[in-house]
Amino acid sequence: MAEELGKIEKPPAEEFKKGRKLYFIPLIYRAEEAPEEYLEKFDKYWQQVEKQVAELESKLGKVNRIYHELITVSGDEGGEAIKEISDKSHGIIQACLEKGAQLEAVEEGDLLTEFMDWSRCLLTGLQNPKVVARVYESYLEVGKKRNEHMAAKIDETLKADEIGILLMRENHQVQFPSDIQVFYIAPPALDEIKRWLRERDTKSGEED
Repeated sequence: MAEELGKIEKPPAEEFKKGRKLYFIPLIYRAEEAPEEYLEKFDKYWQQVEKQVAELESKLGKVNRIYHELITVSGDEGGEAIKEISDKSHGIIQACLEKGAQLEAVEEGDLLTEFMDWSRCLLTGLQNPKVVARVYESYLEVGKKRNEHMAAKIDETLKADEIGILLMRENHQVQFPSDIQVFYIAPPALDEIKRWLRERDTKSGEED
């Protein structure tokens, strides 16, 4: 079970020094044309994430492996790809890379593009129930394969007593290997963002 670091003061470091560890960072993207009040919470969130990662490194040791959703290549090429989709996560990753961490490709290209294509199909407003059912079944099937691939890549590359970071959307269904201690990084600003989004959706529904 993941430790929710936003709600745990200071876990005793000696409890976690042995074994493989994975810091899970919920990946939040900057929405297009987002209002200023959201951007303030967005910036605060990433500042708090950066601080928590630094605190964990000071207690448990430096990060060895980095994993990021949507990235199918390792090393410098993967770093450039991350910069294109999320400058905030790229900043955190760059700091770890400068300390010797390795960026590992956690996605497989064909599975990722198929998953994204089926996702787009579901958003196009399909009308025939049989077509919707078939598309949804295909979406679930490839999603399961994608999750299994990601779990296998983490298991393969994260060595004994190493520390990894995974940046990925919060609603993922990846089943991590049972011997990996997962730390869920949840700074206070994450709740602020979720609350803001709920209130926006509620307001929008009332206006409709």
